[in-house]
Amino acid sequence: MTARAVVVAAPSSGSGKTTVATGLMAALRQRGTAVAPFKVGPDYIDPGYHTLAAGRPGRNLDPVLVGAERIAPLARHGAAGAEVAVVEGVMGLFDGRLADGRGSTAEVAALLGAPVVLVVDCRGQSRSLAALLHGFRSFDPTVRLAGVVLNRVGSARHETVLRAAADEVGLPVLGALPRHDALAVPSRHLGLVTAAEHGADAVAAVAAMAELVATHVDLDAVLRLAEPLPAGETWSAADAVPPPDAGYAPRTAVFGGPAFTFGYAEHVELLAAAGAEVVVVDPLRDESLPAGTAALVLPGGFPEEHVAVLGANEKLRAAVAALAASGAPVHAECGGLLYLCESLDDAPMCGVLPARAAMTGRLTLGYRDAVALTGSPMFPPGSRVAGHEFHRCSVTPGAGPAEARGGPAWGWHGGAPDGPTTEGWVLGGVHASFLHTHPAADPEGVARFVGAAAR
Repeated sequence: MTARAVVVAAPSSGSGKTTVATGLMAALRQRGTAVAPFKVGPDYIDPGYHTLAAGRPGRNLDPVLVGAERIAPLARHGAAGAEVAVVEGVMGLFDGRLADGRGSTAEVAALLGAPVVLVVDCRGQSRSLAALLHGFRSFDPTVRLAGVVLNRVGSARHETVLRAAADEVGLPVLGALPRHDALAVPSRHLGLVTAAEHGADAVAAVAAMAELVATHVDLDAVLRLAEPLPAGETWSAADAVPPPDAGYAPRTAVFGGPAFTFGYAEHVELLAAAGAEVVVVDPLRDESLPAGTAALVLPGGFPEEHVAVLGANEKLRAAVAALAASGAPVHAECGGLLYLCESLDDAPMCGVLPARAAMTGRLTLGYRDAVALTGSPMFPPGSRVAGHEFHRCSVTPGAGPAEARGGPAWGWHGGAPDGPTTEGWVLGGVHASFLHTHPAADPEGVARFVGAAAR
């Protein structure tokens, strides 16, 4: 069975596409439709809510991080066994990387051959909706704008005028959502509070979104618009890495739980396919690494929101420090980097890296074309990757001998007026950086990481 796909986009951020996309996933699932959830771009937070809504792992489709050629194969992989794939866009429909526009919702929709449903925040406008829809439909002929969902409609009369405006340009109105402030999900400095942290309230929020969409959106009309995913190769973790050595499955701990939620589903799949025995560790609860741990993956997340509990877990911090000191491969991104520092906002951390971390008011955000400056178990020197930074943190290196400071993980051009930027640490078997990468773009690196753990 080939899943059909539909993309939920918007003219700009804040239009309500997360509410509509998440509600659509949950409402269809409640009707018995198997839904595969996707998010365009490097966002880690929305997929958590998608997972709750669809009952399947929320996955990301990012042409910048993984390459345009992998988007359809990854979509077919994530949609295996599903009837429909619902893809939530990022920012505005045509917004992507500032340098060249790559990675936009429009690009992903074109790569999937999927129709776009545009969610429009209709506050403060009436017939002007016709001009907006005409512009978005005619701007790029490779993108098929198939329908519109009116959001935050003020009254029955307002809805009538808006529907007439959509009729003027020949676009069907698939639903009209009234203003509903109760659906607001708590936010913080990097976006929404993650579903894992929000707990029962996240479940309730998703249920409310499902009820709103089921009541006010024509689900059958949305399904009729959906188009089959294009035929072709399906991405497979087993095919992406060399066959593992059957003699030994190195136990690899992957941090999870509310403090470390920023990971891609394909990462764990690749680790397992490369021969690792993956065990999830929640540092807010677990006081030790699993016996026999040979490698450690520390994804991003919000450790700063749980700094007191992380700092008080002295046994686990000591175990992580001991594993890193043994030379075992350790891969840490963003929040994982903070956890490996000596301290975070003056709370004690693992002390693996000779540096202190602190939250700041300055946002660092953007894609990076990076080069590995120091070899590590995952990235040989000279390796080129596309990555993404998204944080409000500073890291201050400490003093000490050069051998204790290690070497920089990455270098890239841009962002620094006095020359190339260098960032991160490689120290022994540790690779730690603010840069998020997508392992599906470099499955060989995952295989090298597991191989280093086995050795």
